[in-house]
Amino acid sequence: MSTAVDGEPFVHPALFYRGVEQYTAGTVPFLQEGLAAGEAVAVAVPGPNLELIRTGLGSNAGRVRLLDMTEAGRNPGRIIPGVLRAFADAHPGGRVRIIGEPIWAGRSAVEYPACVQHEALINAAFGGREVTILCPYDADRLEPEVLADARATHPVVIDGDGELASEAYDPERVIARYNEPLRYPPGAATLSFDTEDLPKARYFAVQEAERLGLAGVRLQDLTLAMAELTTNSVLHGGGSGTLRIWAEGEQIVCEVQDGGRLTDPLAGRRPPSRDQPGGRGLLLVHYVADLVRVHTAPDGTTIRCYLSR
Repeated sequence: MSTAVDGEPFVHPALFYRGVEQYTAGTVPFLQEGLAAGEAVAVAVPGPNLELIRTGLGSNAGRVRLLDMTEAGRNPGRIIPGVLRAFADAHPGGRVRIIGEPIWAGRSAVEYPACVQHEALINAAFGGREVTILCPYDADRLEPEVLADARATHPVVIDGDGELASEAYDPERVIARYNEPLRYPPGAATLSFDTEDLPKARYFAVQEAERLGLAGVRLQDLTLAMAELTTNSVLHGGGSGTLRIWAEGEQIVCEVQDGGRLTDPLAGRRPPSRDQPGGRGLLLVHYVADLVRVHTAPDGTTIRCYLSR
């Protein structure tokens, strides 16, 4: 299995597989090797692949943390804090080994940019740590552009021909490329707000969401997300912002745009320390939303949330 690049203790290879046999051959021995070395081992992959791994591990399956990525990583922005960091931070005594498959053929086009940015940000999130994260990619079902992005976000690529360093590796370029302007429909309900209008803005968001069919726990999630984002706009985004909300298929989409600039690409994906007084707002948004998209530019930032009805 891959060794560190340039002495870096963090290892982040991509596995390009074709079919069930290559998948199990590339994942199960990787996990068995970690168990034999006394490492903490976890797997977060889509359900059918999770069952392949569970079966391949046999009696050792009980020694591995097994998660369905379609649930744990439905929102790609939640994977680093809620899956990868959560497991690695719980096992600080030695090397940690994880399989994470955040991109699969069922991912939507609107989800994909957030997935690619997640893969690129893993390198910054774990630099210097004794962690190995193997990311499988279905080379038969994913588009060539997806595999090209995988070469740019992983320093090492493993396929049927062996293991090679990726000459295309450039995660910062990928992060910048997918920092796309977020377009909204002309019919989106819109409200501008400032400090004095915060209660009005939150009420506006809840009323519109209810009108569009959001209810119950999902409505509570939206209420929390909008409270956090509108407060962030007032405190860190120049004192004012614009809130928009609309329906898109079976999802309610809401966004807050302000004049602030988000300079930390890991904002909202880095678990705060226990004694940290703030910095949890965007993290909470990632936890309650099904998808979060972010666009930041010198003149402002837009944070968009998707919640299923």
